[in-house]
Amino acid sequence: MNKLILTLLVFVSSSYSVASGGAVSLDHADIDLSDKESLQRGAKNYINYCYGCHSLDYVRYNRIASDLDLTESQVVDYLIFDESKYTSLMENAIVDADAKKWFGATPPDLTMINRIKGSPDWVYTYLKGFYKDEARPWGVNNTVFPDVGMPHVLFELQGLCAHAPVSEDHVVYDSLSENQTHESGCEEFEIAGSMNAEEFDEFVLDLTNFIAYVGEPWKLKSHKIGKWVMFYLLVLLVFSIAYYRELWKDVH
Repeated sequence: MNKLILTLLVFVSSSYSVASGGAVSLDHADIDLSDKESLQRGAKNYINYCYGCHSLDYVRYNRIASDLDLTESQVVDYLIFDESKYTSLMENAIVDADAKKWFGATPPDLTMINRIKGSPDWVYTYLKGFYKDEARPWGVNNTVFPDVGMPHVLFELQGLCAHAPVSEDHVVYDSLSENQTHESGCEEFEIAGSMNAEEFDEFVLDLTNFIAYVGEPWKLKSHKIGKWVMFYLLVLLVFSIAYYRELWKDVH
């Protein structure tokens, strides 16, 4: 309980610091919790790039397996790389004291980050928002979270932006076609990554999709149940109307 309260306080304080620095234009994350393949890729991305520092203390491996159509052997072989069991919570092994010394603050649990920030757009834009800043300890800064203590863990994929990336509302005018387009991302790279802009956007979208899922895993089943409930109510409406007409057919 104390850990949950601490996590909430960390996120609230970080949200306040971002808000106090001025409004931030966020790119839209078109997440789809029904896309099981995207969620599976997102789970792999999270384990490979995020889980070393950011745990998911409120979700279990076997719950992910059930919701994402993964077998137990797939989870054990590709998602579990420590002494955790198939039924364990996704708690990583990082020592809080060491993490605080390395990053200036203990990396928060990310189970509910999308819900706390109010939208997956925040995480989506944040992960794409790192750029070169030699004044910072890790040599990078972030457009969404200024002076963040986190290194650019996706550096090898995205590359290093020479300047702050632009958002989707950035208008580019093509003098040849006389068309205006909206582009986002790095305008110039200090160091190129292994992915192009479209590939990296898809990578981050899958990751954001998975993080959105772990914050509200019941949504996958509640949406299915909701459809059956609506179908039941429509059928009930038909019988109710027929019954009503039968009762009142002789009343003038």
